[in-house]
Amino acid sequence: MIHLNTAGAGLMPDVVANAMLDCLHREVEYGAYETELHYDKILQQEVYKRIAALVGAPADDVAFFDSATRAWVRVVSRLDLKPGDMVWVSPYEYAGNLISLLALRERTGCVIETIPTTTTGDLDLEWMSAHVNGDVAFVSITHIPSGCGIVNPVAEIGRILAGHRAFYAVDACQSVGQVPIDVAAFGCALLTGAGRKFLRGARGTGFAYVAPELRAALQVETYDLHVARADSPTSYVVEDDSARSLELAERTTAAVLGFNAALDYMSTVDAYGNREVYQALRGMLAELPVEMIEPGTVHSGIASFRHATVSAERIRDGLAERGINGWKIRGDHTPIYMGERGIDTAVRLSVHYYNTLDEVAAAGRALAEILGA
Repeated sequence: MIHLNTAGAGLMPDVVANAMLDCLHREVEYGAYETELHYDKILQQEVYKRIAALVGAPADDVAFFDSATRAWVRVVSRLDLKPGDMVWVSPYEYAGNLISLLALRERTGCVIETIPTTTTGDLDLEWMSAHVNGDVAFVSITHIPSGCGIVNPVAEIGRILAGHRAFYAVDACQSVGQVPIDVAAFGCALLTGAGRKFLRGARGTGFAYVAPELRAALQVETYDLHVARADSPTSYVVEDDSARSLELAERTTAAVLGFNAALDYMSTVDAYGNREVYQALRGMLAELPVEMIEPGTVHSGIASFRHATVSAERIRDGLAERGINGWKIRGDHTPIYMGERGIDTAVRLSVHYYNTLDEVAAAGRALAEILGA
């Protein structure tokens, strides 16, 4: 099987699967609480240190969640905005993030504005520089959207926002593990990421970096979400102001251990050096009678396209019949950008460091057959 759907979920390395299996076998033999206690050091310390090292942050500023979206919503929903406060979003925002922002607008009376793009599809940095002021309270940028492979200039945006009031959030769900991440270089107060995609961890894992100044500005909750696990052997009620105070209490021990193993494994490979395969993927698609969905001038290992007459579902299924994993994506998952262009569905292919030029060539031959090219 040729796996060209890491943007959906990466292939887990053996060390990740084995870490999870070892945990489950221990739970069968010794019990779930006893197993949780056995792995206490990893669950309470090691995984946080590995996340922190990955994004260049102090361990006290990272929190574990069961998804990147949950992490993002958990923080953003508690922003203490006022009527008329401006929220900037990119046209490449994920629907789950936008839904949370619409709820925030309903609660606070804030105003949501979409950052314009240049004729190339790149975010208009000159517009941002000219319009940022004290009314801009929050800026949300998806680093690499799941529906198209543009890489947004998050570090440059951070420099534009530096010294201004706005809290800056970067959704790194598709970028973490695919390109280097450094929250200090980005200048962001919030960064969220997923474990199951380019980090090759388990589903049900994600994280957030939350800067101390953002944590201090969030609305205080009136109830304690950690009470639900008060009898768990390693449960805790966070009384300090670390990012872990934002966590939802319940989590699956095996998933955390798998994520920890994935972070350790990623530190041993060159995950960022496969640009040749990225370029081959785009070059292969350029030879086919398809419409590329490819805004911007800087791209990643994600490429999306559609065909005038062959449906995305048929292309996905045709690839699967030939031993290749691709994916059908929905336009409403990136509703601003896709909606303006009338894109309901498309096909997404995504490559990572473990993919080869031969695999890309095989996908090209398969697509030519499916499309009758």
